[in-house]
Amino acid sequence: MIENLQGIYETVNHKEDTKLRLYINDKTEDYPPHWHPSMEIIMPLESYYIAEVANHRFELREGDILMIFPCTLHTLYAPPKGKRIIFQPEVHFLRQLKEIDTILSLMAPVRLITQSNAPDIYPEVRRLLMEIADEYQYFSSLSEAVIYSKVLQILAITGRYYASDTPSFDVTPDKRQEYTAKFISICDYISDNCTEELSLDRMADLSGFSKFHFSRLFKQFSGQTFYQYVSHKRIEKAELLLAREDLTITDVATASGFESLSAFIRMFKQIKGMTPTQYRKMRYYA
Repeated sequence: MIENLQGIYETVNHKEDTKLRLYINDKTEDYPPHWHPSMEIIMPLESYYIAEVANHRFELREGDILMIFPCTLHTLYAPPKGKRIIFQPEVHFLRQLKEIDTILSLMAPVRLITQSNAPDIYPEVRRLLMEIADEYQYFSSLSEAVIYSKVLQILAITGRYYASDTPSFDVTPDKRQEYTAKFISICDYISDNCTEELSLDRMADLSGFSKFHFSRLFKQFSGQTFYQYVSHKRIEKAELLLAREDLTITDVATASGFESLSAFIRMFKQIKGMTPTQYRKMRYYA
């Protein structure tokens, strides 16, 4: 259920004194296009469920698991009868773990995990999600810590699976593993230094590849060009800075690594679908 919706922005009502929310949803109502800073994991328990995420339509069967990553616009359609787990954990603070930050970026905006498309990890992810639901239902001392430990396990399992499943790397399996580790490290470096000047030439030198080879491999690994990835990381930084009332939009642009205010506004609107000012008012000053 959506309890607090302003435009397309939902304020998730987390459980008191936590950054978690889970409920067994049996509502027959549809939910309009909306987004929120929390991650969302949906698994039908009875009947089907339909989600439209990032221009893709997912018709979920019982037991299918859909992971919708933070700040992703999505629409939900319910059947006349049914039941599903909807789990909304805040995961932003987990980005302090470098590899988790990279994995969240690489797997976004959405991942579908089923018995047929991910048989190697599906049983474990489903088990962890059911354990999270049980822990949440009987919430007690240290339950939040227990639940987040399982969230980290889910992210680690799925992240390792999808990061290593990169058939576009036209190399041997051993070399593919080496490249995966290298590009996770490169993405970590970008996350740490995205507000600085990062040139393609410099990153290619650091990686040990030619500029052409680096560009091709980076696109294969991340699904984005090098500069697209850097821009996304800078916008993530800007989202946090916009919460500070002492910073002007120009201050945020500079602190996020953009060379001009116009470039910042243009990129922010392209990625978030609204201007920085609109985002600040909607999310922080509503």
